[in-house]
Formats: sequence, C-alpha cells, structure tokens
Amino acid sequence: MRLLEDRVVIISGAAHPKGIGKATAQLFVEHGARVAVLDLDETSLKESAHDISPDPSKVIALQCDVSSMEQCQRAVSQVMDWSGGRIDVLVNNAAITQKAAFQEITEAEFDRITSVNLRGVFFLSKAVIPAMKAQASGSIVCISSLSAQNGGGIFGGAHYCGAKAGVLGMARAMAKEFGPHGIRVNTIAPGLVTTDFSKTGRSDESKDESAQAWPLRRAGRPYEIANGCLFLASDLSSYVTGTTLDINGGAYMN
Repeated sequence: MRLLEDRVVIISGAAHPKGIGKATAQLFVEHGARVAVLDLDETSLKESAHDISPDPSKVIALQCDVSSMEQCQRAVSQVMDWSGGRIDVLVNNAAITQKAAFQEITEAEFDRITSVNLRGVFFLSKAVIPAMKAQASGSIVCISSLSAQNGGGIFGGAHYCGAKAGVLGMARAMAKEFGPHGIRVNTIAPGLVTTDFSKTGRSDESKDESAQAWPLRRAGRPYEIANGCLFLASDLSSYVTGTTLDINGGAYMN
C-alpha cells in the first residue's frame, strides 16, 4: 500500500547524501508522493534529487535558505506552480548545530544557530499554511532533537538545545491554532543518528559505540527517522496532532 499517493511534499535540508532529509524523500517517493527538496547547498541538493528520482515530475530541487522569509515564500510559490496548486505535507528538517560551552557562544553564533533551527521552521511553516488552509488539510512534521529534552552534550550547545526546544513549543502552538483547519502539526525528536550532521567525521561504528549505554545499544539510521516522518505525514496518523515522537533507541523516555 502506497501511503502518500499523489501527495505533494516539501522537505527542507535534503542535500546530504546520508541525511534524514534525503532518506525521507526517498521513502516518500516510494509511497507515491511528489517531493520538492530544499537546501542551501544547491550542488549537493541536485545530486540528491537525481538519486531520489531522475523524473522531474516526481522530484524537484530548489535552493532555499530557510532563515530567509523571502526565500521560503519564493520556494513555496515555485512548488505551487510545479504541483498545480497543492501542498499536502511539509517536513521541517533543515538544521545546523555547534558544540560549544555556554560562555563561549558568541552573539553571531547564537543568531546563526537559532535562525536556521527555529526561525526556519517558523518561516517555512508560515509560507505553506495558506495553501493548506485553502484545501482544509495538511500535515507538518518538524524535526526537533533529543537535545531539546536532555540538555544536549554530544548533540550541540545551549543555543542548539534552546532552538530545538523552541521547535517543540512552536509545533504545539501551530497544532492548536490550525487543527480546526484540518492541519496536523507534530514533531520528531531523534537521538544519535548515523548522519554526519555535526560534521565530526565519525564512523557509524563509532556512533554505535557511543550508544552502548542506551537500551537498543546503537545509533539510529536515517531511514528509521524517515519511517516516523511517513507515519506522521500519512493518514496512519490522522488523529494525531501536537505530539512528539521520540526516536532515540531509549536514550530518553518521557
């Protein structure tokens, strides 16, 4: 059964070849979706889009800096033109991190981290809401982090933790406001995943070793986060909104 047949999806942060965004786009296309992938890194994004599907009717790549309201609005307008006027799903996945001690975080670093991780969610969600309200349906999935729940550490500094915690609150506020319009908004809080999101260059095996204290004794894989996105994007979760799906191997139990 294809769970997203003919749905139009936007996924931000989809350029990295081992990332959650690309894995989610691949899974969604397998389930019949038409996917617009967004990222600041245009070259890598085009390569990822071609890997997902060389068919431009199924996947398009759009360069977008999610920290810019203007660029988010322009990207959404381009998707609307491509799709014939629909946007069914948004996955707010674009993110950056930095591991830094609290007193060492500069104002510029704080602004950079929060601009992408929190303002980006606000801007891109704000851009798609009118289309979703007009069709009286939609699903927004926001990727937060275990850092929002446990204070970070290996995942990022206080600025990253604060931004990702803000995503949790913002998603719940959107769920309350837009639920009456048929729009569901949920978050996923991944734990340690075998991407190179933090630019450490660590191997998958090294990350698995870091997770030995957790119940499942390994790091997550991007496709496992993508599976959660599929659940929240599809009608399998038609009565789910304002919730946080923890996918962390038991590292944090709420």
